[in-house]
Amino acid sequence: DTVRLPNGKEGVREWIRHPGAAAVLPLLPDGNVILVRQYRHPIGKVTLEVPAGKLDAEGEDPLHCARRELSEETGYTAEQYDKLTTIATTVGFSNEYIHLYLARQLSSGRQHTDEDEFVNVVQMPLKEALHLVNTGEIIDAKTIISLMMAAPHCPIES
Repeated sequence: DTVRLPNGKEGVREWIRHPGAAAVLPLLPDGNVILVRQYRHPIGKVTLEVPAGKLDAEGEDPLHCARRELSEETGYTAEQYDKLTTIATTVGFSNEYIHLYLARQLSSGRQHTDEDEFVNVVQMPLKEALHLVNTGEIIDAKTIISLMMAAPHCPIES
């Protein structure tokens, strides 16, 4: 896009149009969280993340997307979803917003990922996940924000 700059001159800004996404932090009754481990090509690393995915189309209900991604990536379904927040992921070059949810009252089932998705389900205490944020092992922004926002509302063992 061509934009007018504060000094009156014109500049060119390239940006990515994105339909948006939803992410969900599943919380088990014992205080464990469910994350997924997967390889991320753009950074060349395996990451530990909350289950998430793109909205199928602009205007899709983000909660519907969160439910779908939780089921596909982990096999779990949830009876209760609480909205944590909505974040703008990369305001300098994308219009992507991710809607973050906390899922409770979980039931396990079978994982059914997309054909090109290879994820491993990982269960751990919330306290351990927060420690992995502090040590830099968890680096994904949506996951860090989800964990930090959910922590005050979740049981954390000492």
